Amino acid sequence: MFDALSDKFEKVLKKLRGQGVLTEQNITEALKDVRFALLEADVNFKIVKEFIERVRQKAIGQEVLQSLTPGHQVVKIVWDELSDMMGRERSGLALNSQPPTVVMMVGLQGAGKTTTCGKLARLFKQQGKRVLLVAADPRRPAAGEQLSALGRDLGIDVYRADQTQASQSDVVRICRAGVEQGREQGFDLVVLDTGGRLHIDDELMGELVAVKAAVAPQEVLLVADAMTGQDAVTMAGQFDQKIGVTGIILTKVEGDARGGAVLSIRAVTGKPIKFLGVGEKLDALEPFHPDRMASRILGMGDVLSLIEKAQESISREQAEVAQRRLTSNTFTLEDFRAQLGQMGRLGSLDQILGMLPGGQKLKSAIEGDKPEREMGRVAAMIDSMTIRERRDHTIINGSRKKRIARGSGVTVQDVNRLIKQFLSAKKLAKAMTGAGGRRHLAQLMRSM
Repeated sequence: MFDALSDKFEKVLKKLRGQGVLTEQNITEALKDVRFALLEADVNFKIVKEFIERVRQKAIGQEVLQSLTPGHQVVKIVWDELSDMMGRERSGLALNSQPPTVVMMVGLQGAGKTTTCGKLARLFKQQGKRVLLVAADPRRPAAGEQLSALGRDLGIDVYRADQTQASQSDVVRICRAGVEQGREQGFDLVVLDTGGRLHIDDELMGELVAVKAAVAPQEVLLVADAMTGQDAVTMAGQFDQKIGVTGIILTKVEGDARGGAVLSIRAVTGKPIKFLGVGEKLDALEPFHPDRMASRILGMGDVLSLIEKAQESISREQAEVAQRRLTSNTFTLEDFRAQLGQMGRLGSLDQILGMLPGGQKLKSAIEGDKPEREMGRVAAMIDSMTIRERRDHTIINGSRKKRIARGSGVTVQDVNRLIKQFLSAKKLAKAMTGAGGRRHLAQLMRSM
């Protein structure tokens, strides 16, 4: 989402860092480029104006202009202001001291509200919480069926009472009953999947206000589509004015949205972004950290989030076994295949690279090479091998290579290339985990 913006920021700030001395004119010219970049990213124009003025005021101070590294000081100011614009610190869910915590999900049709309910339920189930999903849109059996399907997939209970001619009072009664069931059966979290419309109308708002008054939720979370840009910001303001939301979940941020909603919505509405929907799968929900997002935008990466994703996907035991095999020179193609599977669980290669410092440059370097398709071909070749071949690549002779190539739909040259890449990766991994590995890695990162 932020690729284009990150690229423009990087060019502007690299120019500033490269100058030994900065003047007010240098900074003014650079901020013009920053302003255009933010406007092109569909950030609210009033927010852009205020942002640029704050950065300019801080950047032309004597302590910056006369410092030894004025360019780096300006980068730090831009990072601070971006973080502040998005909320500075992570805003988690307000959990009730007396369970259950009631979370009321609101939003328009098409934003991905029901799927997001499932994602949120999965997230809390992973944390050891008992979650109850409530189908609070009884007029649409399809909505209830979708929520029930999500519940079955996740192993989560769903309270549902379809009623095609339901009145507002019926909806309120269903929500009350769902919350009461959650309380009586000892659930930690009750998530209400309320009704949506194609656009905001008085009937919808009246129903949501009545539900909120009846169940007194700890959180009212607005699910908004990041692809709609400033329309999402405007819609968030209307929902907040009429209902009172406590936070926002932006969906579809993995698409080609320009990022304006993420950068504007907190500053315009005063409400924090709590989560980002980064894909269609049920594990594609990320807690939103404003400071880490600012680092991503400025090309500094987000290693902390990458580590957290790795900890969720890969157990400590798996990591220790892989490290032992690497350092003891017993790493095999079987292990290599397992590593590819673990990488796949971390997300797309684009997402992983976006979390690495200098990742934008790496993306540009491999663009067009279809790395994820190539990883699929590698997996297919290893899957076409026997267990013995995976564990001992030295036995793979000419006839075995032909069989592997036929089984995976590639050429013998592709199999040869795989073995060569495996040996190179094995050699590099052993060097990086051995003595001086950290020093080599630090040198590599500085060269990016």
